[in-house]
Amino acid sequence: MNISERLKRLKPSATLTISSKAAGLKAQGREIVNLSVGEPDFGTPAHVIEAAKKALDEGFTRYTPVPGIPALREAVAGYYERFYGTKAGAANTIVSNGGKQVLYNLFAALLNPGDEVLIPAPYWVSYPDMVSLFDATPVFVTTRAEDDFLASVVDLEEACTPRTRMLILNSPSNPTGTHYTQEKLLQIAEWAKARGVFIVSDEVYDRLVFAPAQPATLSKWWETNQEHVAVVGALSKSMCMTGLRVGFALAQADLVKAMSKIQGQSTSNVNSVAQKAALAALTGPWDVLEEMNTAFARRRDLALAIMKTWPGVICPKPDGAFYLFPVVSACYTKAIPDSVTLCSRLLEDAGVAAVPGAAFGDDRCIRLSYAVADEVLEGALLKIGKVLLG
Repeated sequence: MNISERLKRLKPSATLTISSKAAGLKAQGREIVNLSVGEPDFGTPAHVIEAAKKALDEGFTRYTPVPGIPALREAVAGYYERFYGTKAGAANTIVSNGGKQVLYNLFAALLNPGDEVLIPAPYWVSYPDMVSLFDATPVFVTTRAEDDFLASVVDLEEACTPRTRMLILNSPSNPTGTHYTQEKLLQIAEWAKARGVFIVSDEVYDRLVFAPAQPATLSKWWETNQEHVAVVGALSKSMCMTGLRVGFALAQADLVKAMSKIQGQSTSNVNSVAQKAALAALTGPWDVLEEMNTAFARRRDLALAIMKTWPGVICPKPDGAFYLFPVVSACYTKAIPDSVTLCSRLLEDAGVAAVPGAAFGDDRCIRLSYAVADEVLEGALLKIGKVLLG
């Protein structure tokens, strides 16, 4: 069978590949601790589950409008007003099958062949491949561990060319967990506006930020700069709804119409029951956030204390999400020369699944998720340390 050249360029998801290998070892009876998947270990809030059950009981199982039921689109706008004071209407929102489809729709609506897209590295694994799908060119902006892997205006200016069409910002970051302050976000936004560069602000982890750091967003800036930015959000992480696949965007109304047109020819509406669950999540209590942020901050500190005992390893302190992205290249040897080999060794010798940093654009690193119980995390990190120390 002749597979399209476009598809041949795509790489399989590194996180899902590692998870598959870990599942295979588990099936063989091995005890495996999975620190590779980006999924909270907390349960979906009860009021969200009840809303889904009620939707089923009431027979809410038919097609809905492509961009989402009106009440849910209003609730998305209400989310940004509730947390950030942003004024928007339903016409400025669209609901999609997870944040991933929101991004796909945005790239499809905005990119043309030959456009260049700035992507600070390390980056979320899907950005480059999604950009390439639309015959645009990913341009990676190198960042440094000593700068918490955050890009500066100087870094972006050096990478910018007359063909630069878009900048993808992700904060808090997957894979690093590091976080742009509001001041830094606005500095970058004003630079991009002056350069005519459209910003896709991926804020899927926006509410998972640990004190004293504060959530930051471009949603308020969007109010007066709608032609220059779209904000991407989701309920997967902050409300533990990964499998329900509900993402959303805040964007200029004409851009929302374009995204809806694309969605209408691909998936159409998000699952109707999931939309009712999402409506309950957006309009109900957010108590789970405080519990999660407290637990994740504690686990982060536990992990960093253990990692300090690993000679030569450097890890910026994350302000959000639930990932660590240590620079472990000081531990590379002839037998373990790169992050892919190291992660294979960790899985085989330590029974711990981690993701190679190469998948995120930095082969010096590995990504570890601390969305597991404290004692499980501690045990896994101690095993990793033994492998690193030889």
